[in-house]
Amino acid sequence: MEKRIRILLVDDHDMVRQGIRTYLLTELDIEVIGEANSGERAVEQVLALKPDLVLMDLVMPGMDGIMATREVLRACPATKVLVLTSFVEDDKVMPALEAGASGYLLKTVLGAELVASIRKVWAGETVLEPQVATKMLAALQKPKVQAETLFDTLTEREGEVLRLLAKGLTNQQIGEALFIGIKTVKTHVSNILAKLGVEDRTQAAIYALKHRFVELGNKKE
Repeated sequence: MEKRIRILLVDDHDMVRQGIRTYLLTELDIEVIGEANSGERAVEQVLALKPDLVLMDLVMPGMDGIMATREVLRACPATKVLVLTSFVEDDKVMPALEAGASGYLLKTVLGAELVASIRKVWAGETVLEPQVATKMLAALQKPKVQAETLFDTLTEREGEVLRLLAKGLTNQQIGEALFIGIKTVKTHVSNILAKLGVEDRTQAAIYALKHRFVELGNKKE
């Protein structure tokens, strides 16, 4: 028999974990070896069990799934992380991918699709929720010739915010890094989206990363 994919389930809701476990029990090539109801517990379980893949919720008390993903991969680089969440907000997607997640799915995913995604991620592929993939594609298809001109329209502060946004920081983290309030950060982000002609934070971050804006010094300095 081929090696089974050893799974750790991480979610703060018992019923969610039970439902996933019950469904995965029918798959001969998948084995649920443990569960965790918090980010802290997930890291402990990964160190103890060395799973092949972690199904990671994002919003949990204490250490959230983004931080847990970062800690899990630091502790056990061979482990894959597949995010399974109810949230597709922009301040969740990019930070999760920046933390090293190999996939991002919503909990509305059908059982068969979840199983297929687990197998793909374990095999080294990346799996993305269609809404996330669409945002990325839209950002990547934006004409290259416009990039430098569009970035030049940003103020010095907007450039700083965009660089931190592209690194996966949340509004709160950006505010703390730049010593400004969250409302001010939101205003800067809104201005950035308008000037770059993108719809949301995810597209702005991908666009900035694609054109290496994070690596460039601010021309207005």
